[in-house]
Amino acid sequence: MSGFDSRTAKAVWTIFLLALGLVVIYYIRTVLLVFVLAILLAYLLAPVVDLVSGWFRLRARRVWALAIVYTAFVGVLVLAGALVGDRVAQEASNLAQGFPKLEQTLEQRLSEPGPAWIQPVKNYLLTQIREHGQSFSGVLVPVVQKAVSHAFSLLSSILFVVLIPILSFFFLKDGKEMLESALGLLSEERREVWLDISADVHNLLGQFIRALVILSIATFVFYAAFFAVARMPYAVLLATIAGALEFIPVFGPLSAAVIIVTVAIFAGYPHILAILIFLGAYRVFQDYILSPHLMSSGVALHPIVVIFGALAGEALAGVPGMFLSVPVLATLRVVFVRIRKSSRKALLEHTNRPAGGV
Repeated sequence: MSGFDSRTAKAVWTIFLLALGLVVIYYIRTVLLVFVLAILLAYLLAPVVDLVSGWFRLRARRVWALAIVYTAFVGVLVLAGALVGDRVAQEASNLAQGFPKLEQTLEQRLSEPGPAWIQPVKNYLLTQIREHGQSFSGVLVPVVQKAVSHAFSLLSSILFVVLIPILSFFFLKDGKEMLESALGLLSEERREVWLDISADVHNLLGQFIRALVILSIATFVFYAAFFAVARMPYAVLLATIAGALEFIPVFGPLSAAVIIVTVAIFAGYPHILAILIFLGAYRVFQDYILSPHLMSSGVALHPIVVIFGALAGEALAGVPGMFLSVPVLATLRVVFVRIRKSSRKALLEHTNRPAGGV
C-alpha cells in the first residue's frame, strides 16, 4: 500500500479552507457590505481630508481635519436632499397618480390613423395596452417609485447612516496603522509582496470610487439639463434615477434607458427619437471618453467578466452585490498579477543563483 501523499493532503486542505471561507463570506455578506461601503467612503473622502490637513496645517491633529470634512460632507448631503429630494418625491407621486391618464392618452394616440407600414405595430401595442394595461402599470410605477424609495430607505437606515460614516472615520484616522499591524504579522519576503499589493489596491479603489461618483454626478447633470431644455416630463426624477443606476455596472444604465423611454412614451412625449439619440450619444461619450479618462487600466475588465460579475453579485447579494462586483473583480485581478510577478521574480532569482560547492 502506498504511503499518504502530503502534497495531495495540502491541496485538499487548501480547497477545504477556500470553500469554508466562501461559505463564511456568504453568510456574513451584510456585515461585509457595511465595512466595504465604509472603506469606499473613506477612499472618497481621503483626498479632501489630506487637502484640508495641508491648508490648515493639521497633519499632526488629523482628527480635526476629519471633523471639518465630515461636517462639510453632511452639509452637502442635506443641501442636495433639500434641493433635489423634494422635487424627486413630488414627480414620483405625480407619475404614480397620473399613470392611468397617461395610459388613456397613449391609447388615443395609437388609435389615430397613420402610415400603413407602422399600423401593424400600433395595433399590436394598442392590443397589449388594452389587455395588459393594469398589470403593466402595476409593474412600471412600482419600479419607478421603488428606485427612489429604496435609495431613501437605505439612507434612512440607522445601520447605513450611522455605522458606515463611523467606520469610515476610523479607517481614515487609523488606516495606515491598521495596515502596518497586519503586515507586521507576515514574514519579510511576504510582507514586501503584500505591501505592493496593498499599494496597488489602495490606488485602484480610490480611483474607482471617485470616478464612479463623478460619473454619477455627471450623468445627473447632463440628463437633467437635456431633459429641462427638451421639456421632458419628470426630468429631475428620471435624471436622479439615471445617476443612481450608474453605480450598477452594465445593467444600471440599460435599466435607466428603458425606464426613461417607457415613461416618455406613456407621457405622450413627442420627441422620442431625440431622447434615443441623446441616450446613445451620452453612452458613447461616457464609455469611450469620460470613463477611460477617470479610471486607470487597473480597473479595466473585459465586458464578459463585468457581466458575469454583475450577475453573480446579484445572485449573492442583490443590488449591492452588483455594485461591488467590479471593485472585487478588479482587486482580485491586481492581487493575481502581483503574486504572479512575485513568483516569476523568485523563480528568476533562483535560476540565476550560482550553484554552491559541496
